[in-house]
Amino acid sequence: MSEVFLTIADGGKITGIYSDDLADLMAEGKSTTTRASNVEPADGGWKATMRDGTVLGPFPLRGSALAAEVEYLKGVLAA
Repeated sequence: MSEVFLTIADGGKITGIYSDDLADLMAEGKSTTTRASNVEPADGGWKATMRDGTVLGPFPLRGSALAAEVEYLKGVLAA
């Protein structure tokens, strides 16, 4: 099992970073999955463009862009 990052707002809305480890929990009720960014090839590498307009990268590898995306989202959830 990997780390799971969730926040619970007043009223019970849960927001988090998707992980397949959450599949059973998500099956328990209504859930919505929304893309937080687009990770695309750019400038000879990879960039993650977040929904808020923040651009991360370029990174030499797609996996590096995905890891940066997760770190960025952790910061958003912690705020």
